[in-house]
Amino acid sequence: MYMSKNAKVLIIMGSDSDFPIVERAINVLKGFSVEVEARVCSAHRTPRMASDLASNAQESGVDVIIAAAGKAAHLPGVIAAYTPLPVIGLPIQSSSVGGLDALLSIVQMPTGIPVATVALNGAENAALLAVQMISLRDENLRNEMIAYKEEMARKVEEKDNALQKKLAGDVM
Repeated sequence: MYMSKNAKVLIIMGSDSDFPIVERAINVLKGFSVEVEARVCSAHRTPRMASDLASNAQESGVDVIIAAAGKAAHLPGVIAAYTPLPVIGLPIQSSSVGGLDALLSIVQMPTGIPVATVALNGAENAALLAVQMISLRDENLRNEMIAYKEEMARKVEEKDNALQKKLAGDVM
């Protein structure tokens, strides 16, 4: 697999309880040989830390930030307010309303503070979107993404072929 030079994603999670979900994003990014830094930071309890992480991310070589948060989920928007880098919001299903509060908090950003948003607990897609963003400037990483998608398609075709064989056997 291609070793990406200079590709780096910062993942900020609102709580360490988000780690089991966030870890799936870390694994995807590492699979693409993208450097990952992961931090715990609360938009409400450590706002200065949130500001510092976001404000200094570009100078630290970060290309994309994934911000994971549940409940009120203000972290992605706060991070996006302090950086010119793309921010991907990862809503975490952690409340009695099934995570809808987190999802709506992230997608309802005001004009001028965009946050791309993936599905509830959609850590893998957050990582893949980050890889796609970085691949705009990294042709080798783009080729890795193309190969990844081709492999996904191949696996689906194999499953379809197996299903067709099974169905043909049941008919006979």
